[in-house]
Amino acid sequence: MSFRAILRTKPAFVAPSVRPVAFTAVRFASGGGAHAHETESYESFNSRYQTFFTSVGDLFELQRGLNNCFAYDLVPSTQVIDAALRASRKVNDYATAVRILEGVKEKVENKNQYQAYLDELKPTIEELGITTSEQLYNKN
Repeated sequence: MSFRAILRTKPAFVAPSVRPVAFTAVRFASGGGAHAHETESYESFNSRYQTFFTSVGDLFELQRGLNNCFAYDLVPSTQVIDAALRASRKVNDYATAVRILEGVKEKVENKNQYQAYLDELKPTIEELGITTSEQLYNKN
């Protein structure tokens, strides 16, 4: 029998398709409730992230912390942003410093709030030599 003839013949036995058993996703969390920081106050949130950013050791840790911090439905205080800017310069990542300010711009409700953040952070921004995206691209 030729090779093509073998390919054309139908197999005598066809194995039934095996369906996977349905699994239920279970999330295990330590601490009370699904989210450990569910009832955290604004002050303790800011304190926790300010402490976190002052002890950052590498870029991955900084970016992970920023992702977690900005995921909340609130705008971090200027002390947290100050600590994050200093951490980005500590790990020598200028682009992240600029992105932190862009993140603040997206989180605030209006331009006046963003300008208030920039005004309060101006000494830190100047000390660290950070340029805002508006200054980089001549936007106002």
